[in-house]
Amino acid sequence: MTGAGSPHPAPPRAASLVVIGAGTMGRGIAGVALAADLPVTLVEVDAEARAAAREAIARRAPVERLTLTEHLDVADATAVIEAVPEIPALKADVLGRVAAAAPPGALLVTNTSTLSITGLAHACGGSPRFVGMHFFNPVHRMPLVEIIVGEATGEDAVADALALAERLGKDPVVVRDAPGFVTSRLGLLLGNEAMRMVEEGVASAADIDKAMRLGYRHPMGPLELADLVGLDARLNNLRSMCEQSGREDYRPPAILERLVAAGRLGRKSGHGFYRYES
Repeated sequence: MTGAGSPHPAPPRAASLVVIGAGTMGRGIAGVALAADLPVTLVEVDAEARAAAREAIARRAPVERLTLTEHLDVADATAVIEAVPEIPALKADVLGRVAAAAPPGALLVTNTSTLSITGLAHACGGSPRFVGMHFFNPVHRMPLVEIIVGEATGEDAVADALALAERLGKDPVVVRDAPGFVTSRLGLLLGNEAMRMVEEGVASAADIDKAMRLGYRHPMGPLELADLVGLDARLNNLRSMCEQSGREDYRPPAILERLVAAGRLGRKSGHGFYRYES
């Protein structure tokens, strides 16, 4: 895969936004962009996922300016946000193809909660237009976006990412590329300890979550949040953090490994730490 050419800042306020991946995060990002009156192309290879994404987005945003496609068409994009699952090889493959096809001035973004921006930048040929934007789930309700600056990220890319986040109605913070950034570094530890307490019988999942909501004013308990994010996604995040940091406290708890192996992935499968109505 080849990198993008010389940088030319692309004003996000005039952006034609392409979002790659129509999962929970991709469709959420597309929805807030449409609500901000940005035209969006949402790329998804799976036809059922495309249909589900349109239905989900239509509940919260106008879809007149939404294009759903299976084709990676970024030739006219001024900003591209990759939002495929947290699998390094998959993200690198997608980003490499994006960098090869996007205009030289396009802002190239990965939505990731744990993966190294500097590491992923190699797939983009070390482009200074590549930056991380960590959105939070559910995207339409969570105001924070972490802007992650890799070793090769240029100042113009950071400025454009900040402007894009603000255009989407988000309140951004700028973070240096380090394992887990700020939020995942803290949040994964909290979630791990909550899972271990369930495993040890300290308290039920419901009571652990209730304690964190009422005692620490968290809007959602750590186990509820893990179910919402997806236990398979949480497992991938923890494996990545454990490898990057070398710290055993990020090692996935055995209960998480068992739940994922059993297909209990949280809300999306109807059963995780909790059961959900279909």
